[in-house]
Amino acid sequence: MRQIPVEPSKVSADVEGDVEAVDRVLRIARMRVRYRISIPKGTREAAARAVATHADKCPAATSVKGCIPIDITADITEES
Repeated sequence: MRQIPVEPSKVSADVEGDVEAVDRVLRIARMRVRYRISIPKGTREAAARAVATHADKCPAATSVKGCIPIDITADITEES
């Protein structure tokens, strides 16, 4: 993540989706992703930029771009 060392144990996400029936067929209408990230002290600005541009570089997000709106947010914690 933008030159910030992040171990798998320091990144997690909760993902939710809204499902609606369209012409009696279920479809995903919207998705929400909330990351929880623990970063080294002094890297918050770079981490926030990475989250803000994440959807443009994420294979899953780019695959459904224009079809399913995705809201991506993050709770960022700096380590002391």
